[in-house]
Amino acid sequence: MSSKTGKPIMRSAAWRISLLATLAFACGTMLVFVFLHRFVAEDIQRRSDAWLSGEIDVLRDVAERTPKDALYGAVVGEVAELASKEVPYKIRSDDSPNDTVFFLQTGEDGAIKLWVGAGNGEVNLKAIKAAKILPDRPNDLSVSGFGIPYRVASIPVDDGSRIYLGLSERDQMRVLRNLRLRFVVMWLVLVLLVFGIVFYTTRRMLSHVRRITEAASRIGRSDLNTRVPTSKKNDEVAHLALTLNRMLDRIESSMHQLHTITDSLAHDLRSPLTAIRGKLEISLSTIQGEQTESIVSAIEELDRLTDFLNKSLDVAEAKADALRLSRSEIDLNELLLSMIALYEPSMSEKGLEIKLRSRGPLKIVADASLIHRMIANLFDNELKHLPAGSTVTINLVLKDEMAALILEDDGPGFAPGVRLHMFERRVKGKESKGHGLGLAFVEAVACAHDGEVTASNRQEGGAHIEVSLPVAPAEAIK
Repeated sequence: MSSKTGKPIMRSAAWRISLLATLAFACGTMLVFVFLHRFVAEDIQRRSDAWLSGEIDVLRDVAERTPKDALYGAVVGEVAELASKEVPYKIRSDDSPNDTVFFLQTGEDGAIKLWVGAGNGEVNLKAIKAAKILPDRPNDLSVSGFGIPYRVASIPVDDGSRIYLGLSERDQMRVLRNLRLRFVVMWLVLVLLVFGIVFYTTRRMLSHVRRITEAASRIGRSDLNTRVPTSKKNDEVAHLALTLNRMLDRIESSMHQLHTITDSLAHDLRSPLTAIRGKLEISLSTIQGEQTESIVSAIEELDRLTDFLNKSLDVAEAKADALRLSRSEIDLNELLLSMIALYEPSMSEKGLEIKLRSRGPLKIVADASLIHRMIANLFDNELKHLPAGSTVTINLVLKDEMAALILEDDGPGFAPGVRLHMFERRVKGKESKGHGLGLAFVEAVACAHDGEVTASNRQEGGAHIEVSLPVAPAEAIK
C-alpha cells in the first residue's frame, strides 16, 4: 500500500499522526469505560445488597409471626419462593425456578431447619460456616460446585435460629458482560471511525505540504522561476507557501546577481588574457631564436591560468548550487570512447596504457560540456601523476539505477596528507604542479547532476575513483 508519491502509506506522517491520535482516543475512551464499568458494577451490587437487606427483613418478620406448626415450613418457603421472583436483573428460567436465590434457616444447633433452593443446602451451609458470614452487611460466598459466587445476607431470629438469604451473582455478571461486549464492539467501531477521519483529514492537509515539497525539490535544479503552489485558505500551510515563494524571489534575485558578477568577472579577466595571448602568438611568429621558448612557456602559463579561472568559477557556482546546466541525452559509452581516442596518443607517449570495460550504450541526461570537462579532468590527473608503465582501467556499469564510471590505476595512489581532503579546493600533493581543483571540479559537476563521487586508494596499490550519475529514465527501466 503506497501513496501517490510511491512512498509506503505506513511510513507517511499522516499515518503516524493518525495512529497517535487514535491511540490517545482509544486509551481515553478505555479509561472512561473502566470508571463507568466500576460505577455500574458498584451500583448493581448496591441494588442487590438493598434487595437482600429488604427481603431478609421481610422473611424474618414472616418467620417470627408464623406459628411453629406443621405449616411453618410451607408458609415460609412460599414467601421465599415469591421473593426469588422479585430478584433484580434475573433471567427467568422455567426449568429451575430457584437457581438464582436460596433461603436457608438454621436452628439453634446450627443444623438446617428450612431450605429453599437448588439441592439440599448442605454445601451452602458448609460454605457459610467456613466463610463466617457477618450479620450486619451482605458478603460474597463461594459455594463448592458452583462456579459463580453468591451474595449472602444473614439475620438472627428471636427463637435463636438464623436466616441466610443468598443471591447468585450470575445475572449481575451477565449484565456487566453484556455491557463490556457492547462497549468493545462500539469502541472498535469508534476507533476505526476516528482513525479514518483523522487519517483522511491529516492526509488531505499534508497533501498540500507534499506538493510544496515536490515543487521546492525541483526548484534550483532546473528552473528558479518555478514557485510552490499556494492556497486560498488563510491557514499555516498557506502562509508557509507564501513565505517560501517570497524566499525564492530573494534567492532568484541573488542567483541572478551572482551570475551577473561571475559573467562580468570572467569577461573582465578573459579579455586581457586573450589579448595578451594573441600578442604573444604574434610575437612568436616574428621572433626567432631562444626567445621563442620563453614565449611558448608564457602562452602555456596563460592557458593554465585561463583553465584555472574557468574551473574556479564553475566550482564556486556549483558549491552555491547555481551552476547553469544545459541538459541533453548523452551516451557515456560513446563519450568515453571519443575521449580515450583523444587522450590515447598523449598517454602512449608517456608510457601509459588505458583500457575501457563497458556494458555498451549507457545514457544519462546531463550537460554535455560539463561532463566532457569532468572526464577530461580525470584523464589529465592520470597524465600528470602516473609514472611510465602504469595502466588506467575504466569500467562503465549500471549500479542501482546509476551510471557508475569507475577509474582505477596501478600508480602510487593518493598521498596520505591529501586523502581526507581530496575534494576540497586548492588541496594537492607536494609534487603536484596543478591548482588543486581537479577533483573539486569533478565533485561539483557530479553533485550538480544529482550524482556523487568517491575516491580512495586500492588495497593492491593505486587510486580508485567512482563517479555515479543518474541514468536517463528509459535506461533505468532496462
